[in-house]
Amino acid sequence: MLRQTLTRLEQADALDGAGDKLQTAVSATFRPRFLRDLLHGSPLGHPLHPVLVQLPVGAFMSAAVLDLVPSRSSTRAATILIATGLAGVAPAAAAGLVDWSEMTRDRKRVGLVHAAVNTVATGLYVGSLIARLTGHTTRGKALAYAGLSVAGAGAFLGGHLSYAQGGGISHAAPEVARIPEEWTVAGSLASLPDGKPVARTVGDTEVLLFRRGDEVTAMIDRCSHEGGPLSEGTVSDGCVVCPWHGSTFRLDDGSVVHGPAGNDQPVLPVRVRDGLVAVRRP
Repeated sequence: MLRQTLTRLEQADALDGAGDKLQTAVSATFRPRFLRDLLHGSPLGHPLHPVLVQLPVGAFMSAAVLDLVPSRSSTRAATILIATGLAGVAPAAAAGLVDWSEMTRDRKRVGLVHAAVNTVATGLYVGSLIARLTGHTTRGKALAYAGLSVAGAGAFLGGHLSYAQGGGISHAAPEVARIPEEWTVAGSLASLPDGKPVARTVGDTEVLLFRRGDEVTAMIDRCSHEGGPLSEGTVSDGCVVCPWHGSTFRLDDGSVVHGPAGNDQPVLPVRVRDGLVAVRRP
């Protein structure tokens, strides 16, 4: 029944109207590219949202443990932890919303409910903090445990979004394992146009090759963001730009320069011998 509910949620196009309005608001709020890149985690080569959620989750879980201890000092420490967790909600939510705004519709539907559930959890924790600060400790603890339960449901949806639907993961990383471990010829050096990316099949995997004179660089052709064909993109200043969503990667080391990709692009070792270009798994 749970799986059926998740499937219905993925297909619930009734959520698209609200999702489109929220996406417009997110795009207007986080317009500067450097800010979007930062929230995507592009400078880190790793999505930022999973890193930022550790603060509120850790603080709220620790507060729940301390609330079980019948002492005034533990109650005071739990209050501080809840305040700390609430302070960490805004940056985590901002990063999550920016990532969400670049996802496919089925992921956006789950992500929208994920965000709504976490908003309810945040409201319960705000109520808990207010109750604690006004001397209503028992009510504050009850609201905190309710908030933790709701946040758990939100975390479940977030896990489904990431691991079942592939939101935020690198879509290029699984392709690396399909590259042969031994040197495999991808084509002749003469067949590669100078200064233009091209795709060649190595084993059963598409690989982007880029030639500069006698030097060749290679990376997985499938963009880490949503799997776009990088070889069909443009090259500028030593970087390739994905034709689907504009993610930009350095050709020499695969590092992400601009989002929406948060993950670096896997590069492959290259060998040129006797006029033949060969690649292998790193």
